[in-house]
Amino acid sequence: MGKLALIGGHSILGSEPAEGFERRDVETADGPVAVHERNGVLLLQRHGFDEYTTAARIDHARNLAALRELGCDRILGISSVGGLKPDLGVGTFVCPDDFIALHLGLSLSTAHGGERVPGFDLGWRAAVIETWADVGAPPLRDGGVYWQAIGPRFETPAEIRFIAPHADVIGMTAASECILAGEVGIPYATVCVVDNLANGVAGSELSVADFEAGKERNRVLLLDALDRVGAALEAVGVSAASGARAGA
Repeated sequence: MGKLALIGGHSILGSEPAEGFERRDVETADGPVAVHERNGVLLLQRHGFDEYTTAARIDHARNLAALRELGCDRILGISSVGGLKPDLGVGTFVCPDDFIALHLGLSLSTAHGGERVPGFDLGWRAAVIETWADVGAPPLRDGGVYWQAIGPRFETPAEIRFIAPHADVIGMTAASECILAGEVGIPYATVCVVDNLANGVAGSELSVADFEAGKERNRVLLLDALDRVGAALEAVGVSAASGARAGA
C-alpha cells in the first residue's frame, strides 16, 4: 500500500504540523515542494508552508508531482469553503460528491489525453466517510456539490445568488486538485469545512473578519479531527470500488 496524503488549506493555514511530522523538501521538475510526513501519512499545505500562494496561483501539478515522488496513492483534500445554504453554517463539515468548475481548462496533457470524465473517487470517498464516523470526528454531511470559484477575492452577493441554486458550498481549489489527481490515477476525495456563509446568504455582506473568525472557530476542531482521521485512514486502502467517478 502507498502513502495517504492530506492536503490542507486555509482552515489549517499558519498551523504547525502535528507532533511527529517531519519536513521533507521534494525536488520536482518545476521546483521544490515542502511536505511533512509521519508514519506513512503525508501533509501538504496547498498555499505553501514558507510563503503564501493565492488560490489562483497554486501550482497543483507541482504539488501532485511531489506527492507521487513520495509514493502517495490516495489523497484527502481539506477545503475551506463558504456555505451556499443557510443551514450550512460555520462549523459544518461536508463531503461533496460532485463539483462545478466550468471555467477550468486544466489538464496535465498538452496533447490528446485530457478528454476524460472527472470526479471524486467513489470508493475512496466511501472509505473516508466511514472512517470519519468510526473515529468520532465531527458530523460529516454526506453529499453535496462543490462550486470552484477563481479567487482569491470573495464573490459578490449577485454572484452568490446565481451560484447558490446549483451548489452547496463554494471554494477555490478542490476541483483543480481532483481533476489533476484523476489524470495521474490517484483517488481523490475532499472534506469541506464551512468557515463562513457565502456573501449575502446570511442576509448581510460578508467581511474578511467574518471569514477569519470562522476559520479560528474551526481550527482546533479540524486539527483534532485530522489527527485522528489521518491515523485511521493510513491503514485504509482504496476499496475495489475505487476508480469509479462520481457523476461519471
